[in-house]
Amino acid sequence: MGEILAKHQMGIVYGGASVGLMGAVANGCLENHGKVIGVIPTFLKRKEIEHLGLSELIQVESMHERKQIMFERSDAFLVLPGGFGTMEEFFEVVTWSQLGLHNKPIVLLNWNGFYDSLVQMFHTMVDSGFLKKENMDLVIVLRETEDLLTHLQNYSPSKTEKWLSEDTI
Repeated sequence: MGEILAKHQMGIVYGGASVGLMGAVANGCLENHGKVIGVIPTFLKRKEIEHLGLSELIQVESMHERKQIMFERSDAFLVLPGGFGTMEEFFEVVTWSQLGLHNKPIVLLNWNGFYDSLVQMFHTMVDSGFLKKENMDLVIVLRETEDLLTHLQNYSPSKTEKWLSEDTI
């Protein structure tokens, strides 16, 4: 993934760690002369997991500050398979989009069906009246990385007036 982004002059803004999937993605981007910005809280830097070879490493005091800077420095959000931290960041940017705080693309890479159950949950939320279909559509779900560039290049923000309808309340 990092290689693909770098070869198309797209950089990465992420949490700044050298470990895990995102550490590997950052390495792939850097190895292909891409720009990678890391944003890491002091308490994680003390654990010595920060990536020392990044284009830029920003040290912050809190996770909230980290997410705010990552949000501000990003043009799009790509969600790869991950755990609780990934989900927390994903739901925050989706909620911010739903509330009209940004109109940046949000792509959920459902590689090997990793997010099938999450996507099914979105459909259940729509069917149950807790989520408008227009808001579910704020998330671009892709199964293949090859589709990513096309979707980012052709992205047009959707417009939603409300996150719930009057009859839902």
